[in-house]
Amino acid sequence: MAWSTREIAELAGTTLRAVRHYHAIGLLDEPERRANGYKQYGVAHLVRILRIKRLIDLGFSLAQISAMGDADEHPEEALRTLDTDLATTIERLQRIRVELALILREAAPTDLPLDFGPISTEAGLSANDRSFIVVLTRVLGPRGLQAYAEILQKYQAKPEVSAFDGLPADADEQTRAELARQLFPYVHDLIAEHPELDEVDQDAPGGPRFAAQTVVQAIQDLYNPAQIDVMRRIALLGQEPEKN
Repeated sequence: MAWSTREIAELAGTTLRAVRHYHAIGLLDEPERRANGYKQYGVAHLVRILRIKRLIDLGFSLAQISAMGDADEHPEEALRTLDTDLATTIERLQRIRVELALILREAAPTDLPLDFGPISTEAGLSANDRSFIVVLTRVLGPRGLQAYAEILQKYQAKPEVSAFDGLPADADEQTRAELARQLFPYVHDLIAEHPELDEVDQDAPGGPRFAAQTVVQAIQDLYNPAQIDVMRRIALLGQEPEKN
């Protein structure tokens, strides 16, 4: 029994283009030709094409199949390697599904790590504050991130905090000074409750200096001049000696 190129392609469940490509890259031997010049394929060719298709379906590339040579009938080493790769892929996909379930359930933002997403959603952070947290997750180490996670868990959007979020860039000096005085007790209590904030960048992967520079850059990019001035005023109030 002999088949034409079109017939063997249909029989194997593939395309003329695929069969010709297998010839071109040396995966499939050229068949003999009939007197009229047409190729005539036999059972060996069909088995070979089906084996190539099976290996492709399992996940091997044509280059990998070519590298197997005569061992492609049962390429044990390649199969075991593929199995290991698939196991790793499945584990990664399962982790992704867990994250997706949490993101969907908590309506959490996708720009934050899994541990921070739900916390930031519950805290009701402003868009700028959330972006600031995103930056922190990239430059701080485990201890620094844990400190901010604990703060976010207890975060409350107090009126003065909301006023800071909505402070216009052209706010006058009196408004900025008053808001700084209103926010100072909140910030003071926060630092007193979390003394680890003084060393929040000590275990930063890129080092404390890089973390500090990145945080300063993030503040300059995310907050307007009036908000930055309020931050500066709060810091100055914290340096004033306590009154007896």
